Amino acid sequence: MSKLVIVGTVAFDAVETPFGKTDKILGGSASYIGLSASHFDVDSAIVSVVGGDFPQDYLDLFSKRSIDISSIEMIKEGKTFFWSGRYHNDMNTRDTLATELNVLENFQPIVPESYKEAKVLVLGNLHPIVQSSVLDQMKDASTLVILDTMNFWMDNTLDDLLDVIKRVDVITINDEEARQLTGEYSLVAAAKKIHTMGPDYVVIKKGEHGALLFNGTNIFSAPALPLESVFDPTGAGDTFAGGFAGFLAQTENITFENMKKAVVYGSTLASFCVEKFGTERLESLKPDEVRSRLMAFKALTQFEIKLTP
Repeated sequence: MSKLVIVGTVAFDAVETPFGKTDKILGGSASYIGLSASHFDVDSAIVSVVGGDFPQDYLDLFSKRSIDISSIEMIKEGKTFFWSGRYHNDMNTRDTLATELNVLENFQPIVPESYKEAKVLVLGNLHPIVQSSVLDQMKDASTLVILDTMNFWMDNTLDDLLDVIKRVDVITINDEEARQLTGEYSLVAAAKKIHTMGPDYVVIKKGEHGALLFNGTNIFSAPALPLESVFDPTGAGDTFAGGFAGFLAQTENITFENMKKAVVYGSTLASFCVEKFGTERLESLKPDEVRSRLMAFKALTQFEIKLTP
């Protein structure tokens, strides 16, 4: 069974949308990535840190999904990373109400020895220097490294971010971040410029408008599945990354054609994530539901056309 190692945040979120609000619930990039990847036949581990206030029930949830939690460090006297946000009516923009780093402030991830030659490594949204420290621990040059980042690091630690981007195989960012990173409005031009920074594969997420995959001159566009209701978009991008990485780790096939399938799996799992608050929908998701939605996705994008000479 292929190994997948996920380095990111395990956190508390408090979310408010036009459809309601929550108190503290399970959040964090590694949580979403791990739960999403658990729908594939992979041996995965989360590397993260929590405080003594983090419930055992959440750790048990990961374990029940066959996610190795031995490298989730618990600092009993500390508090878990907390983020709170409010979404606008369009569900695409949000205001951050609170960010409390707590135990994350001094987090120094340690990759388990048994995962240092993992088939796939996902670097969740963390400080670029922390991401680089993880890369320094990996032992197999063939490990596929998938990097996620955000505009905060572009604003505050651009040089460090560019250093880590040089070392990864795949970068996943949204359209706004791609434009900021490159100064290009065209996403095709942005992807070309990002290729020159290091990654062979560039995935640009466009939220409700789908995702784009670039590899040299190859381009693949996947639409987003139209949904009747969207309750909470928090974690959708990380859920996409988990589905993308989980599929690649399971299939052990790192080609453009297989990555196209990975994008579809990632998009499919992300479509479930937004249907309820936090990780709730991912926690109850069944394999037959995933298969049914994949079929709907296929029907949405498949067509025949007769071309005349």
